[in-house]
Amino acid sequence: MRCYLIREQDGHFERGVTDYDPSPTSPDDVEIEVEFSGVNFKDALAARPASNVRRVARLVGGVDAAGVVTASPDPSLTPGTRVAVHGGELGVRRDGGFAPLLYAPLSLVNVLPASISTRDAMVLGTAGVTAMASILALEHHGLRPGSEVLVTGATGGVGSTAVCLLHARGFQPVASTGSTHHAAWLRELGASEVIGRDDVADRPDRVLASERWAGAIDCVGGDTLHQILRSLRYGAAVAASGLVASAELHTNVYPFITRSVALLGIDTVEMSSELRRDVWRELGSLAPRLDVDQLIDSTVHLEGLDGALDAIANGATRGRILVVPT
Repeated sequence: MRCYLIREQDGHFERGVTDYDPSPTSPDDVEIEVEFSGVNFKDALAARPASNVRRVARLVGGVDAAGVVTASPDPSLTPGTRVAVHGGELGVRRDGGFAPLLYAPLSLVNVLPASISTRDAMVLGTAGVTAMASILALEHHGLRPGSEVLVTGATGGVGSTAVCLLHARGFQPVASTGSTHHAAWLRELGASEVIGRDDVADRPDRVLASERWAGAIDCVGGDTLHQILRSLRYGAAVAASGLVASAELHTNVYPFITRSVALLGIDTVEMSSELRRDVWRELGSLAPRLDVDQLIDSTVHLEGLDGALDAIANGATRGRILVVPT
């Protein structure tokens, strides 16, 4: 079958559409007919030469996918069940979703709510799971509807989805972006305000900035995360999932000690099965209030993945890229 294959051996790297037949790696794998996938920043990292993300010399790319079960070792997961798959070693150590057929461990298979189609599941995709997990973490920390919540990297997949979900859940998302020409689109998604990436915090001459944010979802990292910590309100938290600016964090303990703020790490790779169920349940409850088509940057087939991966690596996308694996 036609798949998007990444190969690197003896210094030779290639990626592209080729004939390749994925195969199960365990008797416990679930066989899934893939209907849609999505392009994530992690996919772009895995598709680079000498990638620090990709763990094997050859694999089908794609860290998420949605489709229908065709065979399963679990009798409760019957053929025809609509599912989404993401996380774990998918697309980095084992074959991923850029193919018409996928074999995935049972722990990564999530039954979709009735309100979410396989297409919409991949418009949301890993980005939507990350955004929803961030919101749940902030709510668990005490964030309440009506609060002003900062979202950084707001034109990216996680950021734009977070703006959309926060608005649907009754919060006031403030979108921070370096692409302010997309301000009108961000407001259509539900942003109550759009600010530049340098407007997260004030008083650069002081250790702490003015208290503003009741909560924050950070998709950027680096100095942006430092500025968020400086400007959170007393007792507030930031849910951090991004490192596109930098994996380094240079800050101090003042926000944690004098304002009792919290830094909440969000991981979707090793996410527990219980949290996966909670996330998809909450996405399902919000689905009737979402217009997920607003989140789509473009739709591509396998031949369009080269350009899509380059675009997301260069920050040249707005929202999500949907993949039809044909």
